[in-house]
Amino acid sequence: MPSPTMSIEPSATAAAAPGSEIILRHPRLGDGAQLWRIARDSRVLDVNSSYAYLLWCRDFEATSMVAESAGQAVGFVIGYVRPDAPDTLLVWQIAVDAEFRGRGLAAKLLHALLDSVAPAGINTLETTISPDNSASQALFSAVARERGAQLRTESLFEPHHFPDSHEAEHLYIISPAQRQEA
Repeated sequence: MPSPTMSIEPSATAAAAPGSEIILRHPRLGDGAQLWRIARDSRVLDVNSSYAYLLWCRDFEATSMVAESAGQAVGFVIGYVRPDAPDTLLVWQIAVDAEFRGRGLAAKLLHALLDSVAPAGINTLETTISPDNSASQALFSAVARERGAQLRTESLFEPHHFPDSHEAEHLYIISPAQRQEA
């Protein structure tokens, strides 16, 4: 049986379904609809408008990453460089299609994205996670550990900041986000 392969344009490897290839790459405009579908189907993420995902693929492609299998997006991480902190990447959303979960793909997307933005001097990753999202907490904790980085959390948005019934969002900060030598 052929071994699964994954590549990042230009190249890298990771786990995929047997015989299939997963490519990690920056998004293209045509990925927007698939990213919206993955976010919607996650039943965890706040789903933005389909228009927002199209704009994200166009305007923030350098700070975002897509996992592709058989020509379709099967996972993504979208982020942006904070305007007041040019060494900080804020990860807005990360999601993996249900069929591809449990294979470490989300961590591989984060690592690939961090490696791709490191040459631009980005050395801190921020994201927000709600208190009940243990999967995301575990993911970002593991990525920090694997990169030899410190992870700290602090309060950011409390329920009273939101106009709806949204729960708190805690800020997770990984620094240094560049891979550390063991």
